[in-house]
Amino acid sequence: MDSKYHRTLSNLPLGEFRYYEKIGSTNDEALTWASKGAPDFSLIIADEQTTGRGRTNRKWYTPPHSALAMSLILRPSTIEKKHLSRMTGLLALSLADTLKNFQLDPKIKWPNDILLKGRKTAGILVEPSWLGDTLDAIVLGMGVNVLRNSEPPADLLSYPATSIESELGQPIDRDKLLGDILKRTLEWRTRLGEPIFIKSWQAYLAFRGKRVQIEDQNHKIVIGEMRGLDSDGGLMVKDERGKSITIRFGEAHLIPLE
Repeated sequence: MDSKYHRTLSNLPLGEFRYYEKIGSTNDEALTWASKGAPDFSLIIADEQTTGRGRTNRKWYTPPHSALAMSLILRPSTIEKKHLSRMTGLLALSLADTLKNFQLDPKIKWPNDILLKGRKTAGILVEPSWLGDTLDAIVLGMGVNVLRNSEPPADLLSYPATSIESELGQPIDRDKLLGDILKRTLEWRTRLGEPIFIKSWQAYLAFRGKRVQIEDQNHKIVIGEMRGLDSDGGLMVKDERGKSITIRFGEAHLIPLE
């Protein structure tokens, strides 16, 4: 284990650990590692990503010495395979709980962003790894804007951004943040199939009760009032005709309208 993270990670039940000063994408590396037998709860951390990406292959900005870029490899249990659609919520909940302990007020912008005061602070990318028709591994990737220098330049922004340091008014230790997130991930992983998981995820939802626009993977646009989450983590919306619609993950893109 890299000595830089020994104190933070030595008491956690990691499978294996890899640290990179600079890498293309932690998720790409994790998918390759998973295909070669990485054990459950193996972790990749990078100080800098050069080709980091979010959903729909949007570029994710990860400059050196300022952000948290991580990918976690899970070998899914039967329950986790059953609740695969909840996996984005696993890291989202874990980070939201961690930020709340810093006396911040995090919100989850469905399905995969964490907001502070309405600005994006983190993004999550969940990618499965298959062996034929069998789900072999799940890669949970997350990028967190920790220090001010991690905030993307204006020309890269598709949504207003901020960092934990900007909102706290002081820098925080990236190593401690990582340890706290992983501890919460271990706790929430054991409760993935329980009703409290969806209830807690829903409690952090941004724009609940507000009017939103959602474009699904087929480019169909739904406008209506966000109602909450169903038991699979899908987003429930009451459209402008009063009809209840559930939006599944896919490549759905949410825009607040108020």
